[in-house]
Amino acid sequence: MSRVLITGGSGFIGTNLVEHYASNGHEVFNLDNVKPRNLDHMNYWHSVDILDMAALCLLTKKLEPTLVFHLAARTDLNGSDISDYAANIAGVQNVIEALKQIETVQFVVFASSMLVCRLGYHPLSDIDYCPDTSYGKSKVMGENIVRGAELNVPWTIVRPTSMWGPWFGVPYRSFFDIIRKGLYVHPLGLRVKRSYGFVYNAVYQLQHIAKMHDDSLVGETIYLADYKPVELKTWAVTIQQALGAGVIREVPYWIFKIGAWIGDVAKQLGFSNPPMSSFRLKNMLTETIHNTDKLKSYCGDTPYSMREGVLITCEWLNHDVQK
Repeated sequence: MSRVLITGGSGFIGTNLVEHYASNGHEVFNLDNVKPRNLDHMNYWHSVDILDMAALCLLTKKLEPTLVFHLAARTDLNGSDISDYAANIAGVQNVIEALKQIETVQFVVFASSMLVCRLGYHPLSDIDYCPDTSYGKSKVMGENIVRGAELNVPWTIVRPTSMWGPWFGVPYRSFFDIIRKGLYVHPLGLRVKRSYGFVYNAVYQLQHIAKMHDDSLVGETIYLADYKPVELKTWAVTIQQALGAGVIREVPYWIFKIGAWIGDVAKQLGFSNPPMSSFRLKNMLTETIHNTDKLKSYCGDTPYSMREGVLITCEWLNHDVQK
């Protein structure tokens, strides 16, 4: 059994990854500066900030992990400057320093983000970047730190795409909640496909990568997503039917433009999560499909279809709402 250290194990993907390894009998250590979302995971939690290098190194030495997933990061887009994302830059440097001080680690997975490139941009290589947010720029720096670190253990960088599923938060928890309330409307005639990822499939892919049955992904950078892109309206209707919500209506694009403008103004006034903004509208309108051929070749078929993922998520959501 592995000794699995997960930084950011209290986050969305981290919570599901902790559950997977713990339920399969591995020793799991969640290093996070906030308590777990799933309170059943309290026994795995070690409170530490990755920006505190001394504390991080001391704890990592004590735990002696054999497998490391570095997921801890600031992931919102509300920062005004790259300096607001120290966890994604200095935090990566500190994790690498901690890894260099121990000899037990056999493999490391570093989580980056698809937003190292703006939506719709198709990079020509792993180091062809085009970020349009401070968050994305911080993730570019994090990737470059990993590549230049000369770690003496094998590693892979993964770029999660639009992830959804149990234990999620904004923005996709909000998307499900709006559909549940019958408030979601879709841009008239819009049929855009995107690379989304159901989190149980992502966990399946991550644990396959970590098994390292060959070295074809070592030192590589890969997008983490379901292999079949999802059309947004189809996904929304599937969610609506699973929740038993009202039929989804389509309205003209200009209404969304007004809503985005109102949302932008609301954000300037301090409202952090308006239902619509220019960024979210751009997200809806931009077809973004990532190449997952290498990932599929390595991991094989994922266990859950989009519909199965929606049913599982809606069941979890119903239980979470009732609590």
